[in-house]
Amino acid sequence: MNDINMIDQKNVPVHEPERQYYFMDACRDILSEKVLRSGEKLTYLTETLGCQMNAKDSEKMNAILEYIGYEPCEKDDIPDFVLFNTCTVRENANQKIYGHLGILKNKKEKKPSMKIALCGCMMQEKDEVELVKSKYRFVDIVFGTHNIYKLAELIYQNLISEKRVIDVLDAPEKTVEDLPQKRKYQFKAGVNIMYGCDNFCTYCIVPYVRGRERSRRPDDIIKEIIQLADDGVTEVMLLGQNVNSYGKKYIDESIPDSERISFAKLLERVEKIDGIKRIRFMTSHPKDLSDELIDVMSNSKKICSHLHLPLQSGSSKILKKMNRSYDKEAYLSLVEKIKNKLPNIALTTDIIVGFPGEDEDDFNDTIDVIKKVRFESAYTFIYSKRTGTPAARIKDDINTKEVIQNRFDRLLEEIRKISSDIAEKKVGKTAELLIEELNPKNPNMVSGRLSDNSIVHIPGDASMIGSYVDVKIKESKGFYYIGDRI
Repeated sequence: MNDINMIDQKNVPVHEPERQYYFMDACRDILSEKVLRSGEKLTYLTETLGCQMNAKDSEKMNAILEYIGYEPCEKDDIPDFVLFNTCTVRENANQKIYGHLGILKNKKEKKPSMKIALCGCMMQEKDEVELVKSKYRFVDIVFGTHNIYKLAELIYQNLISEKRVIDVLDAPEKTVEDLPQKRKYQFKAGVNIMYGCDNFCTYCIVPYVRGRERSRRPDDIIKEIIQLADDGVTEVMLLGQNVNSYGKKYIDESIPDSERISFAKLLERVEKIDGIKRIRFMTSHPKDLSDELIDVMSNSKKICSHLHLPLQSGSSKILKKMNRSYDKEAYLSLVEKIKNKLPNIALTTDIIVGFPGEDEDDFNDTIDVIKKVRFESAYTFIYSKRTGTPAARIKDDINTKEVIQNRFDRLLEEIRKISSDIAEKKVGKTAELLIEELNPKNPNMVSGRLSDNSIVHIPGDASMIGSYVDVKIKESKGFYYIGDRI
């Protein structure tokens, strides 16, 4: 048992976020005594895999760690606390985590006081939790996606008991937002507008590890964005597994009908917030992208000219197997609507090659959609079977690894040709660039993004970070551009 007395449980607040601030203060007291005894600061390192939602969760947890007394360290150092925020969309993400843990085991043998925590989507899979329990006994804290906010409470339990703490919930019990946050950028921020997913695409593990769909109250979202704007944020990214279905189900189902709004209406409210210059959102499901949303985007002065619209496959047969709720013709019709109202929109997408049962005709349908839509870029994947999803039970007797790899290579080449053609047409044009950081490869250059999400490098210095400048595109380098400030 730890020599520090346990807190009086009678005084622990019941309601959130007061309860978590109570445990944050308790952890800070314990850790400050450790620092006094050792004379050395305590450090932490966070490794984040996966989507923007995971990145947002890590920002929250980093802020909690710093609140209770840890300081960030470099990757080459041996930290006192290591946090892995895991992804499980693909099997190789899981294997990457276990590879990291193997390395950390040796480091922990040299520094037994090191704490190791695993959280996120991978930890919502029971088989993975059991594997960590049995094979990775040196991991101190394990929790999932539904109780990220409890990090300080779990750390406290571990510090007091000196035993591993495993706290994985099958479903979310509550959502807690009003906790410390540590943003990577001072001028832009992600804002969760909803959690979970109800789509149940047959290949996707997300609904099982993130839970069912639930939206935050509009007033709470607007209040958070106003606070961000007051703090200097000029660009917000609205986050959700399927932002287009925002407002169908709420975390608080007692919310009156008069307060329930669509995603398009939410965007209109965000548009009115002073100080916000750019609005982005991620991710859109084609089946829920409404005419109302297209109209709002076309009339907006702040919504960025970029839309990520996952296709996954161009084959209606495969889309049905994927449970995507649209077919090839519906997707192309939607794109036509979007381009008619938003002629300058940059469309990007996700595509899976090698879904069970995909034949050459199905693949050719995907190529056909790519040629007709002309995506600026695409996240492309070879299908990865995820245990626990319906697609994992579908046998594929027609495709070999060689066939799938050949299709994948052909897909990449087609996307590359279209992307290069689009990129060359941007050379010579002018646009507004938000400077985000010093170029990591050239200290005399700065890097930023255009409204259409293109990355541009221009001559500059650190004083320009966070500012908007007009630039002229000089040269295309494939995945980025070189420009000059006008």
